[in-house]
Amino acid sequence: MTDIYKISKESLLLLAEYNVWATQRLLNSLKPLSDDELHCDAGLFFGSILGTLNHLLVGEHLLWYARFAQSISPKMTLNAIVEQDPVQLFIELESRAKNWITFLEQLDQENLNSQFSYQTASGEAKCLPYAATLLHVFKHATQHRGQITAALTGLGYECPELDLVYMLVEKHASFLDTE
Repeated sequence: MTDIYKISKESLLLLAEYNVWATQRLLNSLKPLSDDELHCDAGLFFGSILGTLNHLLVGEHLLWYARFAQSISPKMTLNAIVEQDPVQLFIELESRAKNWITFLEQLDQENLNSQFSYQTASGEAKCLPYAATLLHVFKHATQHRGQITAALTGLGYECPELDLVYMLVEKHASFLDTE
């Protein structure tokens, strides 16, 4: 493996923390939406906001988390609607996002520098760099949160600021105030 794929545990923990923060902010911004607005086709890859949130649940948690934390490769479609109730879906996404932090805290750099073997949702065997594949999970969530914020704008709602730097400012506000 080349050095380009060596990603530190601390960097992944930062991304996992950001994932929790951004997920919470996004879900809070979606609470005022009606069921019709959540279910309407917003032109997203997974159709609606609800469809995209379900894709995040499927991809990030039911597939990738199971592959990493439980060493199983479930078979399910990426567009599966596993939770129709928005309130329950929001609870699932928020609580499961925190699982990544606990999982990452137990890993060591040797794990992160290793290869990761799994099967895709369609059953195809893959072997990829472990840490870079974890990085994909967090980047993937960022992509779909961006799609949802575009849909929010299209519906006339204000979007939350989801840039990582805003989390850092919030987290380190007391530190910044002392300088």
